[in-house]
Amino acid sequence: MIVINDSISIEEDEIDLSFIRSGGPGGQNVNKVSSAVQLRFDVRGCKSIGPGVRVRLEKLAGRKSTKDGVIVLTANRQRTQAANKKQAIERLVEMIRQAAIVPNRRVATRPSLSQKRRRLEQKTKRSHVKKMRTRPDQKEE
Repeated sequence: MIVINDSISIEEDEIDLSFIRSGGPGGQNVNKVSSAVQLRFDVRGCKSIGPGVRVRLEKLAGRKSTKDGVIVLTANRQRTQAANKKQAIERLVEMIRQAAIVPNRRVATRPSLSQKRRRLEQKTKRSHVKKMRTRPDQKEE
């Protein structure tokens, strides 16, 4: 059981982990050891995540999500399989925590009449300042 927050927790069998070879430097060891971890998590198939969180999670995942709603995370920064596994799970947990935060709704507002007047007065003053910068012979045209 992986606890995300007070209301969300996911079972460990809902996460599919596979170990693959990691690229990059490392000599012959890179070709022998499968230390990178590929985590797959089916967002649409998860029962413990609500519909709002599910939609925000898929949107937050972006390119890491497939058309079927499966999030694929690859962790290969560490040298050991266990460290990469831990890092991949932490990244998924953090992503779900961010998706669980409900964004505040924006309330549409309009500028007041005094704000509109003030803005226009400032524009007029600025226009006058700029007009004063021109040559005297150009002002009268």
